[in-house]
Amino acid sequence: MKKKELQTAFSTRQYMFSKDFEIYYYNDPVGNAVSSHSHNYYEFYFFLEGNVDIYIKEEPYHIKPGDFLIIPPGLPHYPVFLDQKTPYRRFILWISTDYCNRLTQASLDYVYLLQYVATTKNYLFTNDMITFNQIQSQIFSLIEEVKGNRFGKEASISLQINSLLLYLNRLVYEKNHVAGANSQKDLHISLCNFINSHLEEDLSLDRLEKEFFVSKYYISHTFKNNIGISIHQYITKKRLQACKAAILSGNSITNTYETYGFKDYSAFFRAFKKEYGLSPKEYVELNATLYDL
Repeated sequence: MKKKELQTAFSTRQYMFSKDFEIYYYNDPVGNAVSSHSHNYYEFYFFLEGNVDIYIKEEPYHIKPGDFLIIPPGLPHYPVFLDQKTPYRRFILWISTDYCNRLTQASLDYVYLLQYVATTKNYLFTNDMITFNQIQSQIFSLIEEVKGNRFGKEASISLQINSLLLYLNRLVYEKNHVAGANSQKDLHISLCNFINSHLEEDLSLDRLEKEFFVSKYYISHTFKNNIGISIHQYITKKRLQACKAAILSGNSITNTYETYGFKDYSAFFRAFKKEYGLSPKEYVELNATLYDL
């Protein structure tokens, strides 16, 4: 799905329909006024873009992209917008106390973060962009599963929500216990996740350098050492996989290669034939024949 298809129209509703959890991706041109309120569930708030303070128990938290907040049940909170020009983007994850209790029975590792918040009254967590891109990738994958209708949907959603929660718990635990993993060691993983989520966009080294705040040389060197192929080869393979799926779904070859970043048909033709041994047209015709059997 495209990112726009994963968005939800903003609602001032402050209660859950689901008994376990709900997740939303909001992208508003400007902030919508929301009065002070509280919930009977946990709210995980992941900030992407905007110019806003979040007040929790009348204490302001000035947040920046990459930050996330955890707001426990019963805690009054509300946003204050510092201008009406900056778009306001965020992920909102609601999790019921019952679901958290069930996770506690499975493993205390799932609720270390909630216990930490309850003990320290620290609700704000900052991240570098490498780490936050990893979080963002997991959230987009989860929302895509929620909005989709693939086989095994419910099982996949449960696995992904638990994986996200465990990742957040591990992240905070390792920061608090100094022995945490160096995020640079996971750069290649974050790069793969970012590439997979942005195949339709510019994926030049210049773009990646700006996104991850590390040099193009370091990106290339780290990626090749850990993945075994160059980052350019990886991007091409992933785009070809996306093109193959798209044209088999009935999309035109022209629209497909343009969508996934190939400059012209000849470049797409050469790359496709090198990867799959057939031209795009031959591949479509072959699969059409197989379906007719």
